[in-house]
Amino acid sequence: MIPASFEYYRPKDMAGVIAILQEHGDEARVLAGGHSLIPMMKLRMAEVPHLIDMQDVGGLSDIEIGPDRVRIGAMVTQSDLIDDAALAKVAPILREAALQIADPQVRYMGTVGGNVANGDPGNDMPGLMQCLDATFVLIGPDGERAVAARDFYEAAYMTAREDEEVLTAVTIPLPKGGYAYEKQKRKIGDYATAAAAVQISKDQNGCSAASIAMTNLSDTPIFSEAAGAALVGTSVDDAALKAAVAAMLNDIDPTEDNRGPIAFKKYVAGVILRRAIERAWSRA
Repeated sequence: MIPASFEYYRPKDMAGVIAILQEHGDEARVLAGGHSLIPMMKLRMAEVPHLIDMQDVGGLSDIEIGPDRVRIGAMVTQSDLIDDAALAKVAPILREAALQIADPQVRYMGTVGGNVANGDPGNDMPGLMQCLDATFVLIGPDGERAVAARDFYEAAYMTAREDEEVLTAVTIPLPKGGYAYEKQKRKIGDYATAAAAVQISKDQNGCSAASIAMTNLSDTPIFSEAAGAALVGTSVDDAALKAAVAAMLNDIDPTEDNRGPIAFKKYVAGVILRRAIERAWSRA
């Protein structure tokens, strides 16, 4: 289909972006890579009278690695995550997840900012960012503020971002321990039937910390605090794995669609999570 008519803007700086957003309010949307927004516009699922292209706004495509934190600009692409050797060394789960997003054509254009800001429950990065306890940096007319990824998602396509704000960066504490991103999908390019992001640490007593988030199993990504807690203090044996899966299943709320009925999705979610925990534990 063809999207409804819209006005197109390509400002040169963030001040220009904010000015357009202030003028047009919720009738304006920013465009990063376009792989979330453009299909919705073509299907007439989203009507955007004023479209603001961010391609010419500088300072949004950098990856900065600090002593305790990584900062990723909103216009960094999935391909950038894959190709950055220094980032892969300190946060390899980002590369592992990015490699499972769609196909190379999408990854060359799809951005981190667009993936997390759109509020699509099927996108891979929101759940991953919740697992990693990321923070989203937003800029609006009143300046800059930070929102935890675990607090950002309110419902499908509804987030804590105000209409006049732009997500400009993601910051992540340097991950520690073992990691895994596991995903089951019907075909290349499809959303996940279920996906799991796991970060896990161990000490001499067993699992010392665990963070678990699931994708496309509710109308928002699900950070399952209970699933992570079920692993802490254990040797991540079969009983602990079963307890973590049971806790996660209690937190998700999948719906039936063309990826399968609810019972099937819950089964797949359990298999994927168990696989992710086992692989993360083997790397811890």
